[in-house]
Amino acid sequence: MAITLVNPAGLPEIDVYRQVSIATGSKLVFVAGQVAWDADGVTVGEGDLAAQVERCYLNVGTALAEVGASFDDVAKLTVYVVDWTPDKMPLFLEGLARAAAKLGVTPMAPGTLLGVAALSVPEHLVEVEATAIID
Repeated sequence: MAITLVNPAGLPEIDVYRQVSIATGSKLVFVAGQVAWDADGVTVGEGDLAAQVERCYLNVGTALAEVGASFDDVAKLTVYVVDWTPDKMPLFLEGLARAAAKLGVTPMAPGTLLGVAALSVPEHLVEVEATAIID
């Protein structure tokens, strides 16, 4: 495994992800931002943040698997959420937990969640991109 996840002393421990990742692989994998589309390009969970978060992470997992990687190889995640407010965190975490259970991943790599005004398709509420390292 090319990634080691760490929670340094002096930083808060977050249940769903770690604060730092150490990458030792030799190939970088950049997964484009994944939205809540199914394989046919139909939006999954329109208006449902938890369902869209879940689908985005599952789509990242599909992209990683295509190149022989998994979430165990992810060094960094970036998440964009439309009209983000802290009261949306329970729905976000619900979707993340459902995806993590299906993917068999816990904890997730370090990530950044950014609130944005809009995404490229109006019904999309969230987009997730990943950077992975593989040997």
